[in-house]
Amino acid sequence: MFKKKNKRHPLDTNQQEISTIIGEGYTFTGEIQGSSVIRIEGQIIGNVNVDGGVILGEKGNIEGDITTKSLIIYGTVNGHVKTTQLEIKKTGYVNGDITTDILEIELGAQYNGKLNTQRQQILKEAS
Repeated sequence: MFKKKNKRHPLDTNQQEISTIIGEGYTFTGEIQGSSVIRIEGQIIGNVNVDGGVILGEKGNIEGDITTKSLIIYGTVNGHVKTTQLEIKKTGYVNGDITTDILEIELGAQYNGKLNTQRQQILKEAS
């Protein structure tokens, strides 16, 4: 009689325009900071702090911590992840702690570390 609606929060990173691309074969050493969406297909050695969102391509590799609003991982992350929305695709791998509100993991994706989701706490505070 009553059906519970599936309230899915799609990741909005795919809907936004990508302003920066670090291509396959490129290595960037240092901290990346920005406000719009970035796609990384190469290697980053350093922390990534992007307000808008990050898409890490299948051959992309980040050796550092990531802080962003929305993150989609097809590649490899060796560092901690702090985001509001996280999607780890089947080719994705995270070696580090994850802090997120919304998490989606495809079958085959891997992560090694602690997982901290705040969604339940937010829902309790809203009641």
